[in-house]
Amino acid sequence: MTKQLSLSEALEICTQRCKQMDAPLEDRLASFASEVRRLAPQFQDIVDRMVKRLRGAKAGESAPAVGETMPPFVLPDENGHLISLQKLLKSAQVVIAFHRGHWCPYCRINADTLAKIDTTVKAKGGQLVVITPETQKFARQLKAETGATFPILTDIDSGYALDLQLAVKINDEKRGAMVAAGYDITPYNANDDWILPIPATFVVGQDGVIKARFVDPDYRKRMGIRELLAALS
Repeated sequence: MTKQLSLSEALEICTQRCKQMDAPLEDRLASFASEVRRLAPQFQDIVDRMVKRLRGAKAGESAPAVGETMPPFVLPDENGHLISLQKLLKSAQVVIAFHRGHWCPYCRINADTLAKIDTTVKAKGGQLVVITPETQKFARQLKAETGATFPILTDIDSGYALDLQLAVKINDEKRGAMVAAGYDITPYNANDDWILPIPATFVVGQDGVIKARFVDPDYRKRMGIRELLAALS
């Protein structure tokens, strides 16, 4: 008898295809979302309802805005070394990208894209940092998979994301759908809180002031690469 694949297993081929597409990041993410809709329309309907609920609650709207000073952080990287925003800003502008985790296909597509533009970001006087609530073991896996040279930081229990008002609680309907699909995040975050960051991106000048930001409770969307690079000019 042939084993039936979970949704997460069925989507792995699509994840790899979208990572390799010769298209803007937003088109690759949209292509993946379309495949989810085709394979599991009920799952995508649940996502739509969650996004509507979060937008209705104005989730993420109170996060630091352009022109404000980015709150500081000191977080461990994938090898346990503490990295501070203050130290990073001494040498370059900083692009801070919050990801839900390496288990998330949208985040993997995004992280792979960031790894590919890392050289360009550095040439523009910037440096990339990815922050996830996952333990360092999984941060190392994401870094190895993408070939990234930038640090991937662990925000334990989403503490920093909570301070920025970027953290959201996954409701029971979405949690049940994720577990059934093969996306049980409990072992990745080493807790059963089911609190995740809104995938957000901040471009911070060396003076610590936010030059650009992208905050959207719809995790299927991320800051466009053209917008990110333009903010570093």
